[in-house]
Amino acid sequence: MTVLFFISGHGFGHASRQVEIIHALAALRPDARILVRSAVSPALLERTIEVPFELRAGPCDTGIVQSSSVSHDDPATVREAIAFYSAFDARIKAEVEALDRDDVALIVGDIAPVAFEVAERLNVPGVAIANFTWDWIYETHPGMTGAAPWLVPRLRRAYERATVALKLPFAGGFEVFRTVRPLPLVARRHTRSRSDTRERFGIPQERPALLLSFGGYGLPDLDLASLDVLADWTIVTTDRSSRAGATPAGVVFVPEQEFIHSGFRYEDLVAAVDAVVSKPGYGIIAECIAAGSPLLYTSRGEFREYDVLVEAIPRYLRSQFIDQPALFSGRWARALRAMLAQPAPSEQMATNGAEVAAAALSDWLAASR
Repeated sequence: MTVLFFISGHGFGHASRQVEIIHALAALRPDARILVRSAVSPALLERTIEVPFELRAGPCDTGIVQSSSVSHDDPATVREAIAFYSAFDARIKAEVEALDRDDVALIVGDIAPVAFEVAERLNVPGVAIANFTWDWIYETHPGMTGAAPWLVPRLRRAYERATVALKLPFAGGFEVFRTVRPLPLVARRHTRSRSDTRERFGIPQERPALLLSFGGYGLPDLDLASLDVLADWTIVTTDRSSRAGATPAGVVFVPEQEFIHSGFRYEDLVAAVDAVVSKPGYGIIAECIAAGSPLLYTSRGEFREYDVLVEAIPRYLRSQFIDQPALFSGRWARALRAMLAQPAPSEQMATNGAEVAAAALSDWLAASR
């Protein structure tokens, strides 16, 4: 039996949580064939999915076009969404035809609307797993409704086809689904100790360490040598978040290739440092919650999910906002001191969402026999 995952190519947060669900499902159903349909980097999927899978690369939705790691290109976002969804019916037809010989028993969507119309046409369950929907995001996105008043209603009609939605924490837009069930946090959880990870990547054991986590775009305009915390902190980065030139003293650069066949994963780094600097996104917040790592965060452009995440962060993490002028000028010390002076967070959150989701998917597979 084939389980097909339609995974949004927007960022890597959608893929990272579905990778955890794929792993948990494979443990329960080793006989299931895993098929992934996504525009996420094939190299990232090859590096992170540790069970057999087949990738059919290509876009299955549009998200938000980023002009940098902390800003969006709003006009380009509108243009791409209109171009993609103007041919939506033809795309659905093509997806169904491409799956003709694949014996698909179950479809999971995070959170590509096409997944659920394809599932309906194939007469198989269509399960949404996400914390937001694209109609909810696009409803308030600058310029979208004016340029394409038909777009949000069309996406809602697609989401209405879902059999069930498994709603993650920090959610918005789930009113569109007919049936909704809560799901605990799906988080990548570290498997290596703090000391082992630090030794593997050359991070001093006794010195406080700060991880820069800004995805593939990095922060090329940031001059790491100008940071006002270098005297007290080791800075760890896996993206090239610095200007061209030699790596400054006190900075540890970990190439992405180090995670291939090394036995270490990115979430091990999150757990091995004393704080993370990032923009708010589901993936990094989930990893920080799982590891108990404080989060220093900045703004990321107009994105409806941002307010939901920022409201939730202080309940589960020691955290502090740093504006972009302070971030890029290297004035971090004050925000770090304020964050680390905070008491422990008031609430805890279960992080076994992958296992709960996999059990539900396994039940649907059993019912399809």
